[in-house]
Amino acid sequence: MSSKKWLLALAVAGSISAVTACSAPAGEGGNSASTQQEAPAPSGAASEGANPEAQEMPKPDTEGVPDVVAEVNGEKIAKKDFVAAYEGQFQQMAMQSQMSGQKLDQDKLKDQTVEGMISSILLTQEADNRGLEAPKKEVDSTLDELVKSSQLKSKDEFLAAMKDQGMDEKTVMSEIEKQVRVEALVAEESGDTKPTEEELKKAYDQAKAQQEQMKQQGGQGAEIPPFEEAKPALEEQLKSQKQGEAAQALVKDLRADADVKIHL
Repeated sequence: MSSKKWLLALAVAGSISAVTACSAPAGEGGNSASTQQEAPAPSGAASEGANPEAQEMPKPDTEGVPDVVAEVNGEKIAKKDFVAAYEGQFQQMAMQSQMSGQKLDQDKLKDQTVEGMISSILLTQEADNRGLEAPKKEVDSTLDELVKSSQLKSKDEFLAAMKDQGMDEKTVMSEIEKQVRVEALVAEESGDTKPTEEELKKAYDQAKAQQEQMKQQGGQGAEIPPFEEAKPALEEQLKSQKQGEAAQALVKDLRADADVKIHL
């Protein structure tokens, strides 16, 4: 569960809610950590003859959002934080909706967004309860990775871009520290995530089968390299998957004992 995937969403959404990727409850839009923020691009742009209404970019509807969207063990999710997170998620989903022609369900996306934020708070609270810290070295490394992922030239340029989105340096660093502590929590929960050779081969065979299926359906895709070349990427994918499953299980347990009120 790399910080790049989680924190890239921080840059877009302006909140730690990207943890939805690995912690939203089943049926609430949660996906594996390896796919949430790197959702596959649509297979192609809408055809010239497509319905013009389907191509029109929708706009986020935040009318009627209450000042306090939810409360998690007494900790409040403010409207401004929810709107920032929602608009970030909306931007990504609206682009996919525009390309596919499928209507975006904003009510469902709002539910998914608040659930992700609740899960994020539960994990942060648990990290606090366990006394987990965010070493400066880890924070700096994560920030460097985020700057690189954002394709900006420097830390200062990245922080300036974040300020334009309404997040000053203090807020950005606070969110990164939270994320580092949550990652330590998930690592503690998941334990040894190194995949076995058998698991790697199974994942490789599945990828090959999917590639063959795409070819049969007339689709195109990058040629999968030989197993030994693909192993590093497969290892990372399976590690992320195992960590995501551990995070989901932890959030489920924490949610069962938590005092959660949703006002959305």
